[in-house]
Amino acid sequence: MDALYSTLLGIVEGITEFLPISSTGHLIVAGELFKGLQGTPWTKEMKNAFEVIIQGGAILSVLVYYFRDIAQIRHIATDKTQQNLWTSVLIACIPAVLIGLALGSTIKHYLFTPVVVAWALIVGGILIWIVESRHIKQDVHAIENIKPGKALLIGLVQCLAMVWPGFSRSASSILGGMLLGLDRPTATKFSFYLGLITLGGASLLDLIKSRHVLGQIGAVNLALGIGVSFVVAYASIGWLLKFVSTNDFKPFAIYRILAGIIILALIATGVLSNANLA
Repeated sequence: MDALYSTLLGIVEGITEFLPISSTGHLIVAGELFKGLQGTPWTKEMKNAFEVIIQGGAILSVLVYYFRDIAQIRHIATDKTQQNLWTSVLIACIPAVLIGLALGSTIKHYLFTPVVVAWALIVGGILIWIVESRHIKQDVHAIENIKPGKALLIGLVQCLAMVWPGFSRSASSILGGMLLGLDRPTATKFSFYLGLITLGGASLLDLIKSRHVLGQIGAVNLALGIGVSFVVAYASIGWLLKFVSTNDFKPFAIYRILAGIIILALIATGVLSNANLA
């Protein structure tokens, strides 16, 4: 039963990590809905650690998907294009690092609840619809051309997902990029690159803090979660890039609003607890 639980959470993580629909929000809700599948009840600490670890599978999928591009970093000492790219990525990650270190524990303690997630999904969906309904001049068509100033602003917008669980890191960084003139594919790809640093750093830090519960989770469950997350996330990246090349994000806006309403209904009917689940 634990294997099924691990697999299902791996699927949820892989699908939602890079789509603008919030992996954190979905894992908070899915973990609660699927907890009956646990062979033995998992503690909150075990669940939190597991969700952080399977995030590593999604991060690895970005490294594999963009391996040839990312490998060009070896020329960074002499290649100005690579210097600009990675300078912009690192600058964009600074706000998230600072907020995570300063407020991460407080946010988890007070805001990791289904009702917070539900309203984040709904409000985020409305904002996506508004942004997609506006005509915004898009003059940046490659992540190598993102200037440090724009990168910093995208990083600041990305922090909205950190202070409001369920808003979605991908959604905030992509919307921020589009508002600043990046076309959809470029904003989406830049969001993937930001995920390497922000998610990778946060996952490593949380993993170190919770390493003492890894044995309780079990090697098989960890392997299943990471492996499934990697495979599903890899497929999601390819699908999303193909989708945004010919479509806008309005379908995700509709999904988010409907998902938020359903979560609120599950809370109202008692199917889903609104207790802090982090």
